[in-house]
Amino acid sequence: MNEIQPVVKWAGGKRQLLPELIKRAPTNFEEYYEPFLGGGAMFFELKPNIAYLNDVNSELITTYKVIQNNVEELIEELKQHKNEKEYFYSIREVDRTGAIEQWSNVQRASRFLFLNKTCYNGLYRVNRKGQFNTPFGRYKNPKILNEPLLRTLNKYFNNNEIHFTSQDYKDALSKVNKGDFVYLDPPYVPLNATSYFTSYTDVGFDLKDQEELKEICDYITIKGAKFMHSNSNTPIITDLYKDYNIDIVQANRAINSNSKGRGAVEEVIITNY
Repeated sequence: MNEIQPVVKWAGGKRQLLPELIKRAPTNFEEYYEPFLGGGAMFFELKPNIAYLNDVNSELITTYKVIQNNVEELIEELKQHKNEKEYFYSIREVDRTGAIEQWSNVQRASRFLFLNKTCYNGLYRVNRKGQFNTPFGRYKNPKILNEPLLRTLNKYFNNNEIHFTSQDYKDALSKVNKGDFVYLDPPYVPLNATSYFTSYTDVGFDLKDQEELKEICDYITIKGAKFMHSNSNTPIITDLYKDYNIDIVQANRAINSNSKGRGAVEEVIITNY
């Protein structure tokens, strides 16, 4: 079998931080929960047998479900795409015209992957109306279709108990129980007033949400489950989680609208074990 790895590039993705995360992850657990899935680097590295995976971005979750249930149709759809500027914008446009509402899930997943592989910096970003607005990336030979990977993921998703949902993260965690492991990678607290990230959904994540998430972490702890939480190293976060274990790690931010904002920054890994 080919290597199991993420199929999309994602803002805030954890691939380069994986060594730090994995060495802190529990070696044994019952069920795995990841309510802010994104590119799923942690999930794909751990390869759990039972997983409950969620993201508020419904197009992303539709894509994972299509890989799970309709991979051959998806592969055929992906073969039709062209890495051309005019074509890119015609495909990007369909959520503005409303035409996407008539598309099948396979077509939507194909569009999602095509845009992710050909847009600038692989950044999935939407405006306040929920419309994809990242420009064309001008890459010479992007890998729009990776047949071996898609089939490998399809096999893994179907040989294990892997559940995908797109709902509020709190609902996605309602069944967490003793012995489970939860990895939380929410939208980060901004490092400064100018660094807040234009959301990958049309729903923001503010200070009140961060405080609510801390209460969810308390709930997970009371249930007897383990959690790991990634966030920025800011006074807001370190104060909120002062009763938990906090490790400071160096991470490289590859996606930032300002090139001066890219490079090494401090992040925290918070655990209750």
